[in-house]
Formats: sequence, C-alpha cells, structure tokens
Amino acid sequence: MRDLSLGIDIGTTSTKGVVIDPNGNIVFEHSVQHDLISTQPNFAEEDPNVFLSNTYEILSLIRNAGLDKRIASVGVTGMVPTLIPVDSTLKPLRNSIQQNDARAIEEIEYYKSIINEEEFFKKTGNTINQQVIFPKWLWLKKHEEDVVKNTRWIMGSYDFVSTRLTGEVHVELNWALESGLLNIHTKDFDTEILNAVSIEKSLLPPIVKPTEIIGYTTKEVESITGFESGIPVIGGSADHIASTLAMGLLYEGDLLLKFGGAGDIMYVSDTLKVDRRLFIDFHDIENKYVLNGCMAASGSLVKWFMRNVVNENSFDKLTEEAYKSEIGARGIITLPYFLGEKTPIFDTKARGVLFGLQLHHTRGDIFRSILESIVYGFLHHVDVLNDLGLEIKRVFISEGGARNPLTREIAADSLGKELKYIKSNPGSSLGVAFLAGVSSNIFKDYSEIEKFLKDFEIIKPNKDKTPIYREYFALYKDLYKTLKPLFERLYEVQTKYNKGG
Repeated sequence: MRDLSLGIDIGTTSTKGVVIDPNGNIVFEHSVQHDLISTQPNFAEEDPNVFLSNTYEILSLIRNAGLDKRIASVGVTGMVPTLIPVDSTLKPLRNSIQQNDARAIEEIEYYKSIINEEEFFKKTGNTINQQVIFPKWLWLKKHEEDVVKNTRWIMGSYDFVSTRLTGEVHVELNWALESGLLNIHTKDFDTEILNAVSIEKSLLPPIVKPTEIIGYTTKEVESITGFESGIPVIGGSADHIASTLAMGLLYEGDLLLKFGGAGDIMYVSDTLKVDRRLFIDFHDIENKYVLNGCMAASGSLVKWFMRNVVNENSFDKLTEEAYKSEIGARGIITLPYFLGEKTPIFDTKARGVLFGLQLHHTRGDIFRSILESIVYGFLHHVDVLNDLGLEIKRVFISEGGARNPLTREIAADSLGKELKYIKSNPGSSLGVAFLAGVSSNIFKDYSEIEKFLKDFEIIKPNKDKTPIYREYFALYKDLYKTLKPLFERLYEVQTKYNKGG
C-alpha cells in the first residue's frame, strides 16, 4: 500500500528527510550534516554533490527500513535562491552560490545604474539586492568564464536534487520569483528583464508548481540507493514557505512569528500585495501569497548578551530576574540592530543601542529590554501589514526563542492577541512531505496539516498591558528615526579610520 510520503530538506547545515503517514505521524526522520564553504570574505558556497550524496544516504536508510515500497510520492525543499550552474549531463560545474553570498557588490551597483528600480519592483516584487541571481551570474561571467561557457542550465538547491532524482529539468515557482527574473503577474520569466541582465532564457528550466509531478525516481537512483524507481517526485517548495505550511498557516490573516537566531515573520494573503518593506512569495497553496520579513538578530542577540556581557549560561535565571522588572524594563529601550537590519527598514548601517540606562538598572532590566526589543521588531512588521490594510486573524509563534515564557507573554500582551505556540515541528521537511502527500491524494485537504500540530500551547493576552507596550514601541521607532543620521555618520567615520570594519 502506497500510504506514506517523503520530504527532503536541503538546508544550510544539513540535509533532512521525513516520512509521514495519513494520521499525522512521522514514521521516519533522519538528517545528514553538511558544511558552508567560505573561502573569501562575502563568499557563501556549498557543494551540490554533497546535497545529492546526503539525499542518497537518506533514501538508502528508508529502503533499509523497508518503507520505500509504501512511499507514494517525494518532495524536495531547500534554500532560495541558491545558484547552481549545471552542464548538459546535469552535473554541477562549481559549488553553489548561496542566497546570503555577498560577493557581487559591483555587479549590484551596475544593475542599479541601468535598470529602473521602480519598474523592476512593480514587475518582480523584488529589489536589486544580494539575493537575486543575475548579479551573481554577471560575477561568474567576469571571473569564471569556463563555468559560464559550459553551463546548460541554472537552477536552485532543491531543484538540482529533484532534477537528479528524476532526470527532468525544472525550477519551482518560488525559486523563479526570488531569482528576480520572474514577472510576478504572469508567473513567467520576463523577456525585458532577461534582456536587461543579459541572461538567455534557454539557460532557465521550465517553471513548475509545488505539487506538480515533474517526473519519477530513476533506475540510476535505484541502483545507487536501492530506493524504488518510478516513484513520483513533485516540484517542491522554498524552505521558508514549506515551513509556513508545516506550521499550519493556511488562511488569509494567518501570521507566524519565528523566534530563531534571526527573526522571521510570515503573513498569508489571498491577494497579491507588494511593499518595499517586505518580501513576497507564492504560498504552496495555489492563489495565495506569503508576505514575509526577516530581522537580522533575534536569538543571536540574546546569546550575545548572555555570553559577552553577563557571562550567564542559564536562560531560566535571567528570565527570573527579568520578571522582577516591569513593562518597559524600567525605562530601557533596546534597538536590536546588532547586525544592521533587514526588514522592514533595510538599513545595514543601523547599530544596536541600549538607551535609557541608569545606575539603578539591573541585568534583569536589560535582559527584559532585549526581549521586548525583539518583539518590537515583529510589531514593526505588523505596522507595515496594517498600513497595507491587512487584518491579522490568527497568530502562531515558534522556534527556540519562543520557549521563553516571558517572551511569549510580551508577544501576546504587545500584540493584544491570542498566540498559538507550536512547541515542536520538523518545519520545511514536514511541509514538503505534506505537499507530496497532497499530490498523491494521501491528504485530501490542506487543513489536514493540523494532524501534525499536536504539541502546542495557547497564550492569552492581558489587553490592559497592550497600550503600555504601544507607548514604549512608539519610543522604539522614534529612537531609530532620531539615530539614523548618526548611524550614517558613524559608518563614514568607521570606514575612514577602521578599514577592518
């Protein structure tokens, strides 16, 4: 009986596989580590051959567990928009250039000088930044001519793996969107943009939808792994969108706050709305969209404070001390821009600030202020959604930072909304496994993802506290506006006298 589906996640630090059944159970889970490669400043690469060998290892383990004969379909998810040039035999010609690779500084400035950014944004929903594909391709043209000469296809991380599993060349819709080459309205690569950036359309594979069957596992895969040939493989998903589905975000108005090392925010909309302060992606459910953002520092800021300022290993002890403080941390406001900031301000020159310190303050006050600042960063995104006329109906929170009960309390009280705290979830590997199950009719409706969301807690807000937090939040925003010119000056002076950054 073909009653299971398999999801494979090509992540930044590991390849992960999960097998799920129709009843909301994970019957197999395994991950294989791999490494980021950075040989020069601003370089971020990985070896696509390792993506593939890790995938083969997972398939072999599934075969050894006797589960492959029950697998109805396979989905692959991964980082976007990774750039992998492959030759006509589908072999990678070099390491992948990762989405956070920042080598193409000159190329980005060049394209900004020749492309009307307003028109580009209207067409693509993107800005010209380090994530889009074409500045990196131009860098390759300048520095690795042989690679460019021998490239037959350009594709992403998860597209590469599913292409090699099936022999069918393709890219999934959200890779196409985040490449900066897709017209978001027509859902096809835009000829004018391709001409402007000198990329031939013949280099770009056909675009597929997440649940579309793109091919079947090959005899070659079976000979290497023992995993059966002829199993359907779907188009797959961008990892952050697959994890959005895995968390149960299905309906317009659903909002997810992810308290990870960085802070991610995802909002589901039934209509296409773009705003320069946010990113846009297609939801894995057709005709829905995900407005999203990323705060550069969230949990990483908490860890910095614990390790470098107070030399404290216990979150619980600091949280206990922070509970003895009060809303507003007894007058301390923190700006959490310790790595600059991505959305919604896109200010790489912004810096972290502890504002309002006095001699009576304790480390508990400072710790509480840091927790509040992370929540204020999320609230800043909520303000953008409100500006767009978008209503927030359900709020989910997840990731390691959400384990802190004080963080959950601050978030609920600041938003003035009930929160659903998802305590444990495999994330994107589960999301793409579920998509594979949808494609093979293991799951009849997307709402069945809720079978996997058994471990959660509901946090009720104290709405009497909401207006107090809002006043401090207003100060938080005004503090950034006031300091922004000084951040600019600091950057200029630092650049002038401290070449090391």
